[in-house]
Amino acid sequence: MDNNTENRTPILNIAWSRYAQLDAASEKLERPHYGMRRWIAILGVLAAIFAVLTETYPETFLLTGKIILKALLIASPIIASLLALIYNKFHGGGGFLIMRAGAEEIQKEIYLFRTILKDNPKRRVWLEKRLADIQRKVYRGLGGEMVLEKYEGAIPPYYYPDNPESDAGFGPLSGDEYFVYRLQDQLAWHIRKVNKIQKDRVRMQWYIGISGALGAAFAAFDFYLMVTITAAFAAAFIGWQELRNLDNTLRNYSKVIVELTILYDHWANLEPEERTDIEFHKLVKGTEDVLWSQNVEYIRSMQDAITDSELEEADLLNDVIKESVESDARLKKHMRDSVVDFTTQKLREGEEILEETFDEALGTIVEEASSELVQQELAAMAAAAEQAVENIVQRASKLRSTMEAIAEDYAGVDFGADTPTSDVHGFLQRLPKTGEVKG
Repeated sequence: MDNNTENRTPILNIAWSRYAQLDAASEKLERPHYGMRRWIAILGVLAAIFAVLTETYPETFLLTGKIILKALLIASPIIASLLALIYNKFHGGGGFLIMRAGAEEIQKEIYLFRTILKDNPKRRVWLEKRLADIQRKVYRGLGGEMVLEKYEGAIPPYYYPDNPESDAGFGPLSGDEYFVYRLQDQLAWHIRKVNKIQKDRVRMQWYIGISGALGAAFAAFDFYLMVTITAAFAAAFIGWQELRNLDNTLRNYSKVIVELTILYDHWANLEPEERTDIEFHKLVKGTEDVLWSQNVEYIRSMQDAITDSELEEADLLNDVIKESVESDARLKKHMRDSVVDFTTQKLREGEEILEETFDEALGTIVEEASSELVQQELAAMAAAAEQAVENIVQRASKLRSTMEAIAEDYAGVDFGADTPTSDVHGFLQRLPKTGEVKG
């Protein structure tokens, strides 16, 4: 039958456009997803290398080199953290997987529209409703942030006019056409992917094995710092393999190959007259169920792998950052201890100098105090002090005698307002003079 693109059903054109839009957005998000995760793993390995180089840096080399290595050691986990922050903000949560699921579901509905529902008069309304439901699910899955660019490519994508087995994407499909365009195409695609995944997995296992063997060899020869580097490489390879989810994807795709092969064999075994509408519908339903189940399982396992790798990666970054902080703390403690030791040493030296100076000064004072001149001065000072005390005692004794005589002479006199002036004047005249100046 004629399956050209000249007579396009409007709803099919819309459906293929929405599929292409989500497919392109998924690929656009997937590239930086793995690109950033690759750089985060590389920076983790570099941090281990810089740590070892810093530790083994020869003392005879320029100090600038060690400072640069120290700066790179500190910068590596910081840059990795920034990349992780950017990734989680703009590419985290597996948004590309949600868009991939939306695109695959739209493609499934397109093939149902062109096969089982090709004679149903309500199929346009049905497909329009399904497109609306799928886009709403994608919107909710993306957390309400659905950023899509306008698709400018061919409709449908992945159509190659020069290939007779390539689907033009419009018009109803017969059983044989669906078998070639959909089942056979998907079976061949999954076989190619399984072989590629197997090669990648074997290569990663070689990398992990070589890293482990080198680590064991270095440990045997007591090169423990090199063991750190090989362990970092092994951890990076294991993390990358788990992020790619190679094991689960290989099992998932292998199951799809088995189920599609069974459907393939059944249809190929039917005689032309046995390929009825019932068998045709069973072929379509079975193929789409297998592909959709595979898609759901793949997305679920990939989301689990992304979540697990994010937790492991956070632990790795935290460990690297923690080691950097501890290294910085050890450096600061060493500097502080050095300052304290230097200060203590200088204080002790100063204390010894002060003690010597004090002893010398004290000895000088004692020596001078014992000289004849100082002794004469001290004797004169003692004599003067003794004479002063005697004078004070004599004056005090004389004052006391005078006061006792005055008290005895005026014992019978009552001083008051009626006391004669002559008695008061005589009393005052007899009081001893202090010698102080008045006024």
